[in-house]
Amino acid sequence: MNIPSLRNQFPALDQHIGDYPLVYLDTAATSQKPRQVLDAMANFLTTDNANVHRAAHTLSGRATASYEAVRDKLKAFIHAVRREEIIFTHGTTEAINLVANGLKHRLNPGDVILVDSAAHHANLVPWQQLAAQTGARVEAIPLTAELRLDIAAFDAQLEAGAALVALGHVSNVLGTVNDVKILCAKARAKGALTLVDGAQAVAHQAVDVADIGCDFYVFSGHKMYAPDGVGVLYGRFEALDSLTPLLTGGEMIKTVSFAGTQFGELPNRLEAGTPPIVSVIGLGAAIDFINSLDRFALQAHEMELMARLRAGLEAVPQIRIHSPHDDTAFAPNSGAIAFNLGDEHHQDVGILLDQQGIAVRCGHHCAMPLMSLMGVKGCCRASIGLYTTPNDIDRFLAAIKEAAELLCP
Repeated sequence: MNIPSLRNQFPALDQHIGDYPLVYLDTAATSQKPRQVLDAMANFLTTDNANVHRAAHTLSGRATASYEAVRDKLKAFIHAVRREEIIFTHGTTEAINLVANGLKHRLNPGDVILVDSAAHHANLVPWQQLAAQTGARVEAIPLTAELRLDIAAFDAQLEAGAALVALGHVSNVLGTVNDVKILCAKARAKGALTLVDGAQAVAHQAVDVADIGCDFYVFSGHKMYAPDGVGVLYGRFEALDSLTPLLTGGEMIKTVSFAGTQFGELPNRLEAGTPPIVSVIGLGAAIDFINSLDRFALQAHEMELMARLRAGLEAVPQIRIHSPHDDTAFAPNSGAIAFNLGDEHHQDVGILLDQQGIAVRCGHHCAMPLMSLMGVKGCCRASIGLYTTPNDIDRFLAAIKEAAELLCP
C-alpha cells in the first residue's frame, strides 16, 4: 500500500503549523477526511439537497435514495442481518443514550449493569442515569495490573448476576483491544444484554457484529474518516425493536391524532426528526473509501507504526507509558498509546509538541475513572490513522526527546 499517496488524499494534512509541516497524531479524537468524502458532501449539497422521505419531488427522491443506500452499505460493512438493524444517530454518545433510555422498562431495582473500567464517559454516564431512574446499580469490571479487563473478576460478576454488560471494543486511551466476542458470549450465557462501544475499532479493523454476538454495537462517523454529526446504532432486531424511543415527533410515527399516537416500525421509529443527511452521505463515501483499500495491508501498516511508536517512547527514560504491552494478549494495541513525561503537566507537553507542528491529545480523555486507576490526573495520547507515516512517528519522537531534555534534564 502506497501510504504517501494515500496521505495526499487528505487535504487538511497538507498544511504547516508555524514553520513546521503538520503531524496529526490525534485521530482517536477525530479523523481527517479524504477528498472523496468532502466531494460527496459538496456534490449532494450542490445537486440533491432536500429533506428525505415523504416528498414527491425529484430532489427529495434522489436524497432519500442516497440516504437509504448508506444504510445498506452499513449493513454490509458491519455484517448486520437486516437493514432495519441500522439506526442513524448523531454519534456514539446519542446511540448509547438511546439504548439506555430504551431499556428503562426492562430494568428493575437491584439489577446490575457491568461497565468496562476503561470506558469512555459516554459508555458510563448514561448507565449511571439509567440506574438512578430504575433502582439498578452500576458495577465496574476491574482491570488487571496490566490495565486489561480482569476476566476472572468478570466471570464472578456474571455468576452473581447482571442485566446488562457495557464494553469498549478498543480503549480510546490505552488502545487495548477487548475480545468482545468471548466477553459477549459469556454475558449472553448468563442472560445479560450486551452493548459494545466500537468508536475506536471500526477505522482500524473489520467489524462483524453477527460474529461478535452483541445485542448493540455503536460508533461514530468522525472516527472513521467521515464527518461529525453522524453515528450508528446497530441492534439485534429483537433487542432493538424492544427499545422505547428516546425522541418522538416527526418521521417516527405511523398515525397521530389528539386521541393518541402510534409509532412506526424500525428503523424510522428510532430516527425522529430530520436526520443528519449530509453527514450520512459523507459516511457512505467514507465506507466506500475504506472498502477500496486492502484492509489487511492497512492493519499491518498500522501495527508497524504502533510498534515504532512504542519502541521510540520506551527509549526515552523520562517517559511513562500507560498502554499495556503483552505479546501473549488477545491482540496488540490498536490506534493509540498514552504516556506522561516525568512529572510534567500533560498540557505543557502538548503545547511544546504543537510548537513543532505535532498534534496530540492531552487531558483525561473522557475517562476519569481510568485516570484514577492509573494514578494520574491526565496524560498525553498519540493516535494514528491510515494516513500516518513512519516520518510522522519519527518527527514526534524527535520532538518528545527535545521536550524531555528541556523539561526533565
